[in-house]
Amino acid sequence: MPELTSKIREIARNLLEEGRVEMVIGFERGTMPLRRTPCFVRQKGEVGRLIWDSFCENNLAKYLVGRAEPLAIVAKGCDARSIVELIKENQLRREQVIIIGVPCQGMVDWRGVEAGFEGGEVREAEEKDGKLILKGADFEKTLDRDDFLYPSCQTCTHRNPVIYDLLAGELVSEREADPYQDVAEFESRSGEERWGCFTLEFSKCIRCYACRNACPLCYCQECFVDSTHPQWVGKTTNDSDTMAFHLTRAFHLAGRCVDCGACERACPVGVDIRKLNRKLVKDVKERFGYEAGLSLEQVAPLATFKPDDPEEFMVNP
Repeated sequence: MPELTSKIREIARNLLEEGRVEMVIGFERGTMPLRRTPCFVRQKGEVGRLIWDSFCENNLAKYLVGRAEPLAIVAKGCDARSIVELIKENQLRREQVIIIGVPCQGMVDWRGVEAGFEGGEVREAEEKDGKLILKGADFEKTLDRDDFLYPSCQTCTHRNPVIYDLLAGELVSEREADPYQDVAEFESRSGEERWGCFTLEFSKCIRCYACRNACPLCYCQECFVDSTHPQWVGKTTNDSDTMAFHLTRAFHLAGRCVDCGACERACPVGVDIRKLNRKLVKDVKERFGYEAGLSLEQVAPLATFKPDDPEEFMVNP
């Protein structure tokens, strides 16, 4: 996507030259052919580092919390929705950030791509006309990029940034399909089966907290799992402590999670973290008509109270 890269660099250079921002947050090439890494450009001579393609998977909104300087950020659909939530939660001032919106057609799962080479090392990667052209020491292979999208990208219905100041590239068409078919199938199971599914998934967890650290909405200076006075959750990896961490974190994100998939991508042991989060995303949408990150004006349902809020799902002690 060289045209998007050129446009992002042009916008970043202009913003820095005009002194409108002190820093531009975007992506640059990583040390491996299929990897991109967040970068922080402070000088106009550095804008050549910026890049955009199907491997820019990080949710850059994570790097906005705690900053006071005027800055710009490259934001795809899920990044922009996270920014909306951070503004609404007073973690960022709207006038502080210039959002460079980038329409997104999904990010490629580099692990899935590499897994298809059975030990072969990808040394060069090129993207052209919806294809991935991969080269190694003794092979060249062409793949359809859409066959290797992350799960969160396969169900995304907000690929265009909902909020932006400058747009790099043309808006793309949004998906019309029901994004919660997998959740509906999960809901059709019995309570025992669902609990067994969660127990099995979270038994893999090693409590590294990569999911928490990657999530742009996990910004508490002291997480509940780190508190010792009082101590809410044990520090072990036994099932009860691990389950308490994931369940509590999921409820903290209810009505706030934008389903960007950052948590799942960060997990080193492949826990299906999104299964629980997406269940709550679907519940909030159905019960309150609310989707996180779509509007600066709409108040999150769990951040306010209305006398006519639905209560049939509440359990009285």
